[in-house]
Amino acid sequence: MADTLLVPALKSKPKALNLSNKKLDKVPKAIGKLDCVIHLQLKNNKLKTLPFELSYLFQLQILNCGNNDFEEMPEVLEHLTMLEKLHLFNNKLKILSPKVLTNLRSLTFLNLNTNSLKTVPPEICRLVNLQFLSIDNNVLTDLPVELCALSRLEEFHAANNQLTNLPLEFGFLINLEKLHLQKNRIRELPESIGKCYKMRTLDIAANDLRIFPTELHSMPLKELFCEENPLLQHIPVHSVQEEEVLSLKEICARYVMKELKDRWSYLRRAIKHYPQIREMLAQASRCSVCGESFLNTWLECVRFVDAKSDLRLNNLNGLVPVRALLCSYKCFNSKGHDYYGVAFP
Repeated sequence: MADTLLVPALKSKPKALNLSNKKLDKVPKAIGKLDCVIHLQLKNNKLKTLPFELSYLFQLQILNCGNNDFEEMPEVLEHLTMLEKLHLFNNKLKILSPKVLTNLRSLTFLNLNTNSLKTVPPEICRLVNLQFLSIDNNVLTDLPVELCALSRLEEFHAANNQLTNLPLEFGFLINLEKLHLQKNRIRELPESIGKCYKMRTLDIAANDLRIFPTELHSMPLKELFCEENPLLQHIPVHSVQEEEVLSLKEICARYVMKELKDRWSYLRRAIKHYPQIREMLAQASRCSVCGESFLNTWLECVRFVDAKSDLRLNNLNGLVPVRALLCSYKCFNSKGHDYYGVAFP
């Protein structure tokens, strides 16, 4: 019965073949004779596997296997090296095959929405040309740091999962324009996200976010969705804090970082021989008041910026809490700044 579906196609040699909504539980092996096909639709069937003969479709660029019964990525996909768009939404996927991901180097679009994925394998970084990735409606609790190697990624969807954070290296996604993370459990966005200098849409609604990263203003956002988060409120309470004693490590680090600003400093030349110290100092922060560098987070503060006038957002009104780091209580107690200490209930 299924083989008869391909009779007209075997005669006409089409570039596009639609076998959707056919109640198929298997794809006819004769599909391998249609090496002319570029676009293949197999959605809305009952498929659990794909035949090896599919590998003969060496010109295939678009494959839609959405709304079927796949529990794992069909191994035959690893042979479709010309594939650019792959739909596997609304299946029963529990794992992603590292072997398949490693070979799909031409892929630019991947839709894995509405499956049962608990993890994303590190091999996701092999999709070097990926521009669109959607993994909405799964059960992910975290994302691999290797995801941040997808430097061509422009749009990323991971809504309605169980994510509590993002990789610290998220800022390496330098071409990311749209990020949708609504309905997760994210408590904090990494500071590096401020390096996503092309991001125009950020949807972080319905999470556990209290404050935004310091470099929020560095992103050219046009839309920010942050409703249903326990964001810090602008309720000032008077407080004067006494200066605390710095650790010896902190004192030395601050001295070294100050010296490094002097191009003639001996330390500037000597530190080249101490890679571990350079790596440690690379994690330093800059005080929002005095501008000096410091090693450890001394005092986390918040500044409330206007969504319209300061961030130039098109869709949001009111004040947005943005993190600020201060190097000392001396700076915190100084006059003329609009930073507030964070008070936790």
